Amino acid sequence: MTTSTMDVELAVPEAYWTRTRKTGAVMIGLGLLATIVFGALAGSENARFALGENVSGAGFDIPGTAGAIIFGLVALVAGVALLVTGKHFGVLTGVALAGFIISAVCWQMSVSTVSHTMPLGFIAAATFTAAIPLIFGSLGGVLCERSGVVNVAIEGQLLTGAFFGALFGTITGSFWLGLLAAAVGGALISAILAVFAIRYLVDQVVVGIVLNVFAGGLTAFFYEQVMRPDTDGYNFPGKVPSWPIPVLSEIPIIGPALFNGNIFSYGSLIAVAVITIALFRTRWGLRTRAVGEHPAAADTVGIRVLGLRYANVLLAGLVAGFGGAYFSMLSTTGFSKYMTAGAGFIALAAMIFGRWHPVGAFFASLFFGFFGALTGFLTSIGSPIPSQFLGMLPYLATIFAVAGLVGRVRAPAADGKPYVKG
Repeated sequence: MTTSTMDVELAVPEAYWTRTRKTGAVMIGLGLLATIVFGALAGSENARFALGENVSGAGFDIPGTAGAIIFGLVALVAGVALLVTGKHFGVLTGVALAGFIISAVCWQMSVSTVSHTMPLGFIAAATFTAAIPLIFGSLGGVLCERSGVVNVAIEGQLLTGAFFGALFGTITGSFWLGLLAAAVGGALISAILAVFAIRYLVDQVVVGIVLNVFAGGLTAFFYEQVMRPDTDGYNFPGKVPSWPIPVLSEIPIIGPALFNGNIFSYGSLIAVAVITIALFRTRWGLRTRAVGEHPAAADTVGIRVLGLRYANVLLAGLVAGFGGAYFSMLSTTGFSKYMTAGAGFIALAAMIFGRWHPVGAFFASLFFGFFGALTGFLTSIGSPIPSQFLGMLPYLATIFAVAGLVGRVRAPAADGKPYVKG
């Protein structure tokens, strides 16, 4: 074994240990904060966790002060274990974060003047709903970047999809045609990205940022000129209907989230399954991954590298644009300027957090969606935490996840690298 090989083998564990030790120290800090501060601030009331979608019905109680302290200690112990052993990074980090969050929730509910109950079914449903556009956006990112094209334009694809969905859904009077138009709107942004990134070899990150600004300005202009003067004629697509599945929708906690949905919720689950199978079980998926890892080698065996990249970037736009209709056809009943509010960038983070895998991106989206749901819940119970800070929670979770939890991940080798044949 050569000296250079030994250096490489030693460098990876050392880097991993450094990251693990730092994360463990952070978790110890969070555990101490929860144990001491949350425990001291918690009230005498019990924090009740109801299993359904409302505050009544079956559930269980946790004493506010004791719960804040006990779960803070859980976070503290998990952080110490991570720091000392350097093993089981994902499990111990998850336990520490869960302990910290439950401690904070116990504190907040015990001092609430509105309600001391958290309906877990409602939180689960709100988490999944908040994650829907992130799921579609991150899947669009996976399709692009697995093909070797960086997709920073997810925000623009979502926003254009929301605009097209509202406009054409209103004009045609059909939410189905509105959804189709939303997908086309996202594909239009992707088409511009593909031409500049693949044909003209422009820096892909720069193109993505420019397209986000372009989509924001263009949709804002047409909103002011067309939609705002005549809302009923151009900006009232209506809400997509819900289709609960009998029996399954009554399952505690997960029933309201997974089985009392709509075209977006069911569609997101189908999209994750289909794209996962297609990427890892089909010839198209093998070729896509080959193009994203080593396009020159793929070219030598007859794969049309540029053609496949064009097709996949357009497909990514269709997926993200469809998800963008969530904002104007489910979250609200109309389009407003810049209504995606950075969801595309959170979706980009979910893709990275999920390690460029559709299933990983799905769970990462749920992670970020949970903090959105938690923000809404804490606001509704009159949390003493300033609303401005609560509104920051999803974005803070994004920064924390990407900077502190992702660690050593590798994007597809050819991601962001233009390919010139020959």
